[in-house]
Amino acid sequence: MSENKNIMKREDENMENTHELPSIRPMVDIFENDGEILLYTDMPGVVKKDININMDNGKLYLSGVRRMEKSGATTWEEFGDVEYTRTFSVPQSIDIAKVSAELTDGVLKLHLPKSEAAKPRRIEIKSA
Repeated sequence: MSENKNIMKREDENMENTHELPSIRPMVDIFENDGEILLYTDMPGVVKKDININMDNGKLYLSGVRRMEKSGATTWEEFGDVEYTRTFSVPQSIDIAKVSAELTDGVLKLHLPKSEAAKPRRIEIKSA
Protein backbone atom coordinates (compact mmCIF):
# COMPACT_ATOMS: atom_id res chain seq x y z
CA MET A 1 0.00 0.00 0.00
CA SER A 2 2.87 2.39 0.64
CA GLU A 3 3.89 1.81 -2.97
CA ASN A 4 0.60 3.43 -4.14
CA LYS A 5 1.31 6.54 -2.07
CA ASN A 6 4.70 6.91 -3.74
CA ILE A 7 3.11 6.57 -7.16
CA MET A 8 0.58 9.29 -6.29
CA LYS A 9 3.34 11.60 -5.05
CA ARG A 10 5.34 11.09 -8.22
CA GLU A 11 2.27 11.87 -10.35
CA ASP A 12 1.64 15.02 -8.32
CA GLU A 13 5.23 16.14 -8.85
CA ASN A 14 4.89 15.75 -12.62
CA MET A 15 1.55 17.52 -12.83
CA GLU A 16 1.61 20.94 -14.39
CA ASN A 17 -0.17 23.68 -12.48
CA THR A 18 -2.18 25.59 -15.09
CA HIS A 19 -4.36 28.02 -13.16
CA GLU A 20 -6.50 30.00 -15.59
CA LEU A 21 -8.28 33.15 -14.59
CA PRO A 22 -12.06 33.02 -14.53
CA SER A 23 -13.49 34.91 -17.50
CA ILE A 24 -16.40 37.32 -17.05
CA ARG A 25 -18.40 39.25 -19.65
CA PRO A 26 -18.41 42.85 -18.41
CA MET A 27 -21.65 44.80 -18.47
CA VAL A 28 -21.78 47.28 -21.35
CA ASP A 29 -23.97 50.25 -22.24
CA ILE A 30 -23.93 51.37 -25.89
CA PHE A 31 -25.14 54.75 -27.14
CA GLU A 32 -25.20 56.16 -30.66
CA ASN A 33 -25.48 59.74 -31.81
CA ASP A 34 -24.91 61.45 -35.17
CA GLY A 35 -21.13 61.55 -34.75
CA GLU A 36 -20.12 58.41 -32.88
CA ILE A 37 -20.94 55.21 -31.05
CA LEU A 38 -20.08 55.22 -27.32
CA LEU A 39 -19.41 52.11 -25.27
CA TYR A 40 -19.30 52.19 -21.49
CA THR A 41 -17.79 48.98 -20.11
CA ASP A 42 -17.68 48.13 -16.39
CA MET A 43 -14.26 46.74 -15.43
CA PRO A 44 -13.92 47.34 -11.68
CA GLY A 45 -10.40 46.95 -10.31
CA VAL A 46 -8.72 46.88 -13.74
CA VAL A 47 -5.85 49.32 -14.31
CA LYS A 48 -5.07 50.97 -17.64
CA LYS A 49 -1.99 48.85 -18.39
CA ASP A 50 -4.03 45.63 -18.10
CA ILE A 51 -6.63 46.58 -20.75
CA ASN A 52 -6.41 45.51 -24.39
CA ILE A 53 -8.59 46.97 -27.15
CA ASN A 54 -8.26 45.60 -30.68
CA MET A 55 -10.25 46.11 -33.86
CA ASP A 56 -9.85 43.68 -36.74
CA ASN A 57 -12.10 42.72 -39.68
CA GLY A 58 -15.18 44.43 -38.28
CA LYS A 59 -14.73 42.99 -34.77
CA LEU A 60 -13.96 44.90 -31.58
CA TYR A 61 -12.17 42.86 -28.90
CA LEU A 62 -12.08 44.17 -25.32
CA SER A 63 -10.23 42.49 -22.48
CA GLY A 64 -8.94 43.50 -19.08
CA VAL A 65 -7.38 41.63 -16.18
CA ARG A 66 -8.08 42.46 -12.54
CA ARG A 67 -5.39 41.27 -10.14
CA MET A 68 -6.09 41.52 -6.45
CA GLU A 69 -3.17 42.22 -4.17
CA LYS A 70 -3.18 39.69 -1.35
CA SER A 71 -1.45 39.93 2.00
CA GLY A 72 -1.64 37.27 4.67
CA ALA A 73 -3.46 33.97 4.68
CA THR A 74 -6.78 33.79 2.84
CA THR A 75 -9.65 33.11 5.22
CA TRP A 76 -12.47 33.74 2.77
CA GLU A 77 -12.31 34.80 -0.87
CA GLU A 78 -15.18 35.88 -3.12
CA PHE A 79 -13.48 38.71 -5.00
CA GLY A 80 -10.31 37.50 -6.72
CA ASP A 81 -8.39 37.76 -9.96
CA VAL A 82 -10.54 37.76 -13.08
CA GLU A 83 -10.35 38.48 -16.81
CA TYR A 84 -13.07 40.57 -18.44
CA THR A 85 -13.60 39.76 -22.14
CA ARG A 86 -16.15 40.95 -24.67
CA THR A 87 -16.38 40.96 -28.48
CA PHE A 88 -18.59 43.12 -30.68
CA SER A 89 -19.28 43.49 -34.38
CA VAL A 90 -18.72 47.08 -35.48
CA PRO A 91 -20.00 48.74 -38.63
CA GLN A 92 -17.58 49.52 -41.45
CA SER A 93 -18.56 53.18 -41.07
CA ILE A 94 -16.30 53.60 -37.99
CA ASP A 95 -13.21 55.76 -38.51
CA ILE A 96 -10.66 53.42 -36.89
CA ALA A 97 -7.88 56.05 -36.93
CA LYS A 98 -9.93 58.28 -34.60
CA VAL A 99 -11.04 55.65 -32.04
CA SER A 100 -10.16 56.69 -28.48
CA ALA A 101 -10.63 55.31 -24.97
CA GLU A 102 -10.48 56.51 -21.39
CA LEU A 103 -10.68 54.71 -18.05
CA THR A 104 -12.33 56.41 -15.06
CA ASP A 105 -13.37 54.76 -11.79
CA GLY A 106 -13.42 51.26 -13.31
CA VAL A 107 -15.48 52.28 -16.35
CA LEU A 108 -13.88 52.09 -19.79
CA LYS A 109 -15.38 54.69 -22.14
CA LEU A 110 -14.72 53.91 -25.79
CA HIS A 111 -15.39 56.50 -28.52
CA LEU A 112 -16.01 55.02 -31.98
CA PRO A 113 -16.36 58.02 -34.31
CA LYS A 114 -18.26 57.60 -37.55
CA SER A 115 -16.54 58.42 -40.83
CA GLU A 116 -17.73 61.59 -42.58
CA ALA A 117 -19.49 59.54 -45.28
CA ALA A 118 -21.54 57.71 -42.65
CA LYS A 119 -22.72 60.82 -40.78
CA PRO A 120 -26.22 62.00 -41.56
CA ARG A 121 -26.39 65.17 -43.61
CA ARG A 122 -29.13 67.50 -44.69
CA ILE A 123 -29.70 67.71 -48.44
CA GLU A 124 -30.62 71.11 -49.70
CA ILE A 125 -33.41 71.33 -52.26
CA LYS A 126 -32.70 73.74 -55.09
CA SER A 127 -35.47 75.45 -56.96
CA ALA A 128 -35.61 75.07 -60.72
